[in-house]
Amino acid sequence: MNYFDKHAEPVGSAEMKELDRKTIEEAGVPSMVLMERAALVCYEELIAGDFDLKRSICVCGTGNNGGDGIAIARLLKLGGFDASVLLVGDEKHSSKETKKQLLIAEFYGVPILHLKPDDQASLKLPVFTTIVDAIFGIGLKRPVEGRFADIVGIINKKRSKGAKVLSVDIPSGISADTGQVLGFAVIADATVTFARNKIGLSIPPGREHCGKLTVADIGIY
Repeated sequence: MNYFDKHAEPVGSAEMKELDRKTIEEAGVPSMVLMERAALVCYEELIAGDFDLKRSICVCGTGNNGGDGIAIARLLKLGGFDASVLLVGDEKHSSKETKKQLLIAEFYGVPILHLKPDDQASLKLPVFTTIVDAIFGIGLKRPVEGRFADIVGIINKKRSKGAKVLSVDIPSGISADTGQVLGFAVIADATVTFARNKIGLSIPPGREHCGKLTVADIGIY
């Protein structure tokens, strides 16, 4: 039986999390395997699409969406591209998978910048030709505020000046269940979502934020 059907009805965050759980806990597929496959399909979209990879940055949160982004940065570096990570949030609160991805990225020499939510330093980023948005995944329920809102604003400003943006699973700040903007949201040129389309990517305003939408099979039940 083929469990993957990109033409199936879109799902919400709870249903998608249950599919993740079944794959990891019942089928026995390690979560790091799914993370690596998620990173790989995003990497393939980047190298095949209309992205200038001269200088890329993966803006990552501390949850598993951020772990995907850190792995993408590593794949870009291994592919011969200039890629770095901006970790937004407190590293101490990272998921176990994201902590592991940080260690792997450091081993491979991926530059990692840190920005804590209460950091008073100026948010001035150099010029990047491609930005990977991996701050928040489909589990986001609360409004995007503070430094997270600031960095979303910077991503959108960089895009307006010519950088291309790829969002991982969903543009950060979009509700996977309603498509609503939770305070502030990334506007992407392309979004790679995993296993099933999401309700929030199928209806406005979420649909307008995701750009080219790809539903990718990463082995989820």
